[in-house]
Amino acid sequence: MSLKNKFKALYNLPNYIMVFALLCGGLLLNSCNKQARGFALPKGDIEKGNETYKRLSCNECHEISDIEWIGGSDSIKIYLGGEVSGIKSYGDLVTSIINPSHKISQSYKKKFTNEEGLSKMKNYNQAMTVEELINLVTFLQSEYQVRTPPTYSYPYHP
Repeated sequence: MSLKNKFKALYNLPNYIMVFALLCGGLLLNSCNKQARGFALPKGDIEKGNETYKRLSCNECHEISDIEWIGGSDSIKIYLGGEVSGIKSYGDLVTSIINPSHKISQSYKKKFTNEEGLSKMKNYNQAMTVEELINLVTFLQSEYQVRTPPTYSYPYHP
């Protein structure tokens, strides 16, 4: 390869880098969707979800502001709902119920997992119907309030 051809290849390198960066940026922006595309369940009933929450004794391990925590054999107490900086998506809540070991906070790993590193939460997949799951998720989602971060005004000075 002549020196002239090598120079042409190096001259085109920034173009390839730019195309690669744009491709990566596009993929990154596309993956920032809060709700899973195509993931939609029918509308649930908050009151029936509240009943399911109590019937399944979720308050043995979880505490919600209006429902008394009763504590279970492990005395696990995990707070649900309240003010959060980012809303729990419908998909996040469904996944947390049907596969609680999917994502466990680092602060909960030691206390709330078994020897295999799996969540101590019981498997409720056989204990509730799809309708009960929908209602439960609707109830849980209604317990979260998004806390908007403070905004600051910086006046423009010419």
